[in-house]
Amino acid sequence: MDNYQIAENFSLLSKLTDIHAENNFKAKSYAIAAFQIEKLPEQLSEIPREKIASIKGIGESSAKKIIEILETGSLKVLQELIEKTPIGVIEMLNIKGIGPKKISTIWKEMEIESIGELLYACKENRLKLYKGFGEKTQQSVTETIEFYLSSQGSHLYPQVEAVEPQITAYLQKLFSPENVFLTGSFKRQLEIVDELEYVVNSSIENIKPKFQSANPPELLEENTDSLLYKLLNGLKLRLYSATENFEKKCFFTAGSAEFINDFIFRFPDIDFSSASKPDDSAVFTQAGINYIPYCLRETPEIIERATTVPLPQLIQPGDIKGIIHSHSNWSDGSNTLEEMAKSAKEQGYEYLVISDHSKSAFYANGLTEERIQAQHEQVDALNSKLKDFKIFKSIESDILYDGSLDYSNAVLATFDLVIASVHSILKMTEEKSMQRLITAIENPYTTILGHMTGRLLLSRKGYPVDHKKIIDACAANKVVIELNAHPSRLDIDWRQIDYALEKNVLISIDPDAHFIEGFKDIRYGVLVAQKAMVTKEQNLSSMGLMEFEHYIQKIKK
Repeated sequence: MDNYQIAENFSLLSKLTDIHAENNFKAKSYAIAAFQIEKLPEQLSEIPREKIASIKGIGESSAKKIIEILETGSLKVLQELIEKTPIGVIEMLNIKGIGPKKISTIWKEMEIESIGELLYACKENRLKLYKGFGEKTQQSVTETIEFYLSSQGSHLYPQVEAVEPQITAYLQKLFSPENVFLTGSFKRQLEIVDELEYVVNSSIENIKPKFQSANPPELLEENTDSLLYKLLNGLKLRLYSATENFEKKCFFTAGSAEFINDFIFRFPDIDFSSASKPDDSAVFTQAGINYIPYCLRETPEIIERATTVPLPQLIQPGDIKGIIHSHSNWSDGSNTLEEMAKSAKEQGYEYLVISDHSKSAFYANGLTEERIQAQHEQVDALNSKLKDFKIFKSIESDILYDGSLDYSNAVLATFDLVIASVHSILKMTEEKSMQRLITAIENPYTTILGHMTGRLLLSRKGYPVDHKKIIDACAANKVVIELNAHPSRLDIDWRQIDYALEKNVLISIDPDAHFIEGFKDIRYGVLVAQKAMVTKEQNLSSMGLMEFEHYIQKIKK
């Protein structure tokens, strides 16, 4: 092992010692040793063992560790620290702007264990609530994390959506618009996109030279019918070649493998040349079944359904009539309540449900009972000024560890509706998470179950739940299930919504907005709701103001 690798061991040991706040003196001595080792003119492996301790900045303790590394290839004390540190916490050391001491605060006080969770906390303004973290630090950390994550492979749908128009326009310029077809998982509105895929009506031999520019993207893979590139922003771009039967290739790549295999098995004699880009409805007409939108082309079950009945009219972004689940600067939001209400009204929404955090969410400036009363007074004052618009009094109440909500029944009764969510102690067995959630669902004041699993896409799996039992409990207690539209959550998973619809449980597509711009996230909730065949009648936030008021009055009786 060379000096650089040994120095890296000591540097990591210093940082982890700081993160665990075990011994500040030791952490500094390890850092000094790392610095000195990296500057040495000769390799430690070539220095007699007995002379290592006499090297400036090393000392007896560090010398023993160096000898251990040289003889075993590892360092026991470092391995022990690594084993008791979440891998996501160690990964935070890659983020410029936060050193070990700040990482210690993030992990131990904020209970954040991954870079993705940290980014989400930044987006919710939570970092700046802690000592040593200001607005500039939060913004800097956000930008650094976003840059870091962009090179990791998979991307959230909105990240791909932000660059897709430029890529599409570039490809259309190279090959002409009629020869380029956007396809794959992005076409089907999947929440996570591993590759942005296109079909190009040209041969591999003609496509490849187009990308051999002065600053070409990295070619990762070349097959007989496709090329896979990695762009400078980290996104993978797959180009399928279609020199014959362009329409067939478009159809085959636009559905999942499961869907396509079943379709071909059922309808082996389809003439795909009858299809036209982007409208391939003629294929379904030939097959004698109802048209299946791209977003539904995931499983064979949808083909079976389309053979018997027309598919429902899927919910659209314009069907959302109110903002449910939003945070103002009363807790951890960026905008005032008045600013959020006026913006919602200007954007055509009919009502705003303000649901700031409850008192146990100290990290998010949660509302005490006294502050709730003051906020309700402000809501009343604003409602007296607003015309054809209403602010509803709500709270995002933490579900405590025993499943109870964060306030007494007397306080809960003052809200128009209550969103119950888990925010702390997320490491649970399925038995514990089920007990906790079902107890909260059975609370007579719970209106909506917020982000059911607590997941953060590409960052945190979420706690384990039996989603059918949760849905059954919601059905029995007339509790709505949120589809949290924040692109990092999209929780409940769209794959589980069909059972909720079967049980007549209402879905509520909510932005969980912490600033006015967050209202736009509703669209991402709608896109994944479409994949579950949700209609506007099955969504709470599609109710107009009068219908929503009636619903609230009904459930409060």
